[in-house]
Amino acid sequence: MFFVDTSEFEGPGNRSYLVGGPRATVVIDPPRDIDQVIAAAARRSVRIAYVAETHVHNDYVSGGLELARVTGARYLVPAGAHVSFARTPVADGDTVTVDEGLVLRAIATPGHTPHHTSYALTEDGHVVAAFTGGSLLIGTVGRPDLVEPRLTEQLARAQHASAHRLADKLDDEVPVLPTHGFGSFCSSSQAEGDATTIGKERETNDALTLDVDTFVARTLAGLDDVPACYAHMGPASAAGPAPVDLTPPRRADAEEIASRLAAGEWVVDLRSRMAFAEGHVAGSFNFEGDGKLATYLAWLIPWGRSVTLLADTPERITDAQRELARVGIDRPAAAATGDPAGWIREDEQFASFPRARFADLADVLQRGDQVVVLDVRRDSERAGGFIDGSVHIPIHELRGRIGEVPPGTVWVHCAGGMRAAIAASLLDAAGRDVVAVDDGFGAATDAGLALTGSDGTD
Repeated sequence: MFFVDTSEFEGPGNRSYLVGGPRATVVIDPPRDIDQVIAAAARRSVRIAYVAETHVHNDYVSGGLELARVTGARYLVPAGAHVSFARTPVADGDTVTVDEGLVLRAIATPGHTPHHTSYALTEDGHVVAAFTGGSLLIGTVGRPDLVEPRLTEQLARAQHASAHRLADKLDDEVPVLPTHGFGSFCSSSQAEGDATTIGKERETNDALTLDVDTFVARTLAGLDDVPACYAHMGPASAAGPAPVDLTPPRRADAEEIASRLAAGEWVVDLRSRMAFAEGHVAGSFNFEGDGKLATYLAWLIPWGRSVTLLADTPERITDAQRELARVGIDRPAAAATGDPAGWIREDEQFASFPRARFADLADVLQRGDQVVVLDVRRDSERAGGFIDGSVHIPIHELRGRIGEVPPGTVWVHCAGGMRAAIAASLLDAAGRDVVAVDDGFGAATDAGLALTGSDGTD
């Protein structure tokens, strides 16, 4: 009897799979922090015999090379992938026996990348699961624009063909187990639901219900911004990542925190946006530990810049360190925890800024106060409606465009509050008067704010 253990990584928005029988397993698309994978195999009392990649990843740094080295497993990597390390290249139709009666078969599914490979798991000759990586996802497919802009349309067409190839080869009841699509920006659109099968995808997935020209046009029109860190993570995975070091970072006192800020390093406060707004180290940035830390910190920080982490508990630092290592931010320069009063020198004061709701913004505008309304949502979100007169700078562009924000008190909003808090911390550190709108965007209409949107409202 086979098993599939799923590991979810909410930050990057991906899944990894431990798949096997009573004695041996294969790990599909492992994360950077391999200790969790090894522990999962130990709980099953099984040997990791194979590690398999569906493709060279852009949205996280793979732990496959290190996992194979530590466990002695064979490292299966698509033959067409350009990598700088020894591996077992796999091509379409290649098979490996994972355990007795349990066989993994490679299926070439180019589209997300030119070399993308899915894997069908068969038990006693019957396909029981399909590991589709960034090919066929839940209700969508992996985006085709991460390799080379000139290849995007070609890869979109290949993605359509690959989805049909999987649907033609596999029965309706076969579970589809993708790596991407759970918040990852590697997905061409955000997936809905938690599980699917070939049959469900055959009925609902654009790649399987639309003709190729319509599918390609719709896919290309729907592509969103690419996180800047993807340009670094793909090469890191291809080069062969170094082992990750998750030992606790050095402890920083108030003097060191001030020194690192003065040197232009990033000091990141992981506390809630409420606590940060009430009082924080001047010049620090707020990326909530419970938010999409790996996505937005890796997207915004100048790559390679030292980062010092601040948090209320050591456990928060540990969790953040693990999440950041998955996206290639390997070692915090230092960290501080406990009472925030210990993070500033005796002659210093905490900085702060107010939080508000859209109803408060409506009151301010109704009084005629001259304020700046800054929308930091992505282009695709703003296209669905925006506050009249608002300035638009997506959060991932704000750090380099703060000079474009008009003078005055800045009321900054996003769709729910998390990105507004990040933006408010960036503006606050730059010396701007700021109010963070901590509210769902749907409340803007309820508050009576004038919106312009694709639905024809003016």
